[in-house]
Amino acid sequence: MKYNLIIAKVLFVVCSATIYAQERNPITTALPFLQVSADARAGGLADQGVATSPDVYSQQWNSSKYAFSDREFGVGVNVTPYLSRLVDDIILANLVGYKKLDERSAVAIGFRYFSLGEIGFTNENGDNQGIQKPNSLSFDVSYALKLNDHFSMGVAGRYLRSDLRLQTQEGADANAGNGFGVDISGYYQSDEIPYKNFDGRWRGGFAITNIGPKISFSEGEESFIPTNLRVGGGFDFGIDSFNTVRATVEFSKLLVPTPPIAIDANNDGVINGNERAVFQDFNDQGAFEGIFNSFSDAPGGGSEELEEVTYSIGVEYDYNNIFALRAGYFNESESKGARKFVALGAGFKYTSIGLDLSYLFNTSNVPSPLEGTLRFGLTFNFGEEFNN
Repeated sequence: MKYNLIIAKVLFVVCSATIYAQERNPITTALPFLQVSADARAGGLADQGVATSPDVYSQQWNSSKYAFSDREFGVGVNVTPYLSRLVDDIILANLVGYKKLDERSAVAIGFRYFSLGEIGFTNENGDNQGIQKPNSLSFDVSYALKLNDHFSMGVAGRYLRSDLRLQTQEGADANAGNGFGVDISGYYQSDEIPYKNFDGRWRGGFAITNIGPKISFSEGEESFIPTNLRVGGGFDFGIDSFNTVRATVEFSKLLVPTPPIAIDANNDGVINGNERAVFQDFNDQGAFEGIFNSFSDAPGGGSEELEEVTYSIGVEYDYNNIFALRAGYFNESESKGARKFVALGAGFKYTSIGLDLSYLFNTSNVPSPLEGTLRFGLTFNFGEEFNN
């Protein structure tokens, strides 16, 4: 069977964990949609969320922040168009909600759905061979608890399913992959500190997300899920009772083994024998072995390990918790995916209803599937108020 060339290009971009560039050794995983910012507030801050102030969408980034939420209930829904300049039916949808159990604890649930839309197949004669709808999803539950007045920890469990593989031949093995992951996170938030001209507040957070076994799509074929370490810190400038500026810096690293570089030691144009054994060793690693090896296995040594760390800088201006402006910059090494972009966003709130928007400007030579994409989301906060 054959399908349209543009669909082949779409699948190539979407199903890769990172976008290909020249002279690079990227880390690729299954379920790359888990690494895409699924909410507009984080999108407007250049994919930040581990150390930003608590919001409804903390589930993806750092579930321990829910313990510092200032309302009893919160619900949010976001829709992110993907590859919007090529097609109009690829989306990432996100639905999340939380409830504070008391002043020190909270629970939350989340659901993310990534759809590649409808893909029509034809045979060599152009006859219709049916339509497939590849998709991936995750469902998670979390619990957050304040250990003291300034620090909380959270744990989340996540069910994962990926059905992106296309059934291109009759009888071909293209099973959906099923797996699970666990998040462990922490969040620090200081009291307001009076300075000479403003009141300040420190924030900090860490999260290790998607800790879990490799996912299998067919017998003898397994892939790492995107286990990720994220740390960050920030500071709130309380200019007066109405105006606040929040600045945040975050760093992220995939805790997945770096693939070895193919070397044709015999200069015969073929990678075989002992030359291929290093790839077998890479594929045979277990998930937890891969997490520990990910800190020291880059073929280029320490310098390449540092290239695997991405960073983002974000600033948010908030007026009386009614109106917000956001901006951020994200950077990834040229050798690891070359994702570089500037993000802008805005938020509006009326009583208990909020609207968030964000837009991405690609600054890399490598195209971004989110370039020119307007992300939007709605939030609803209600119930008892808590003073944090």
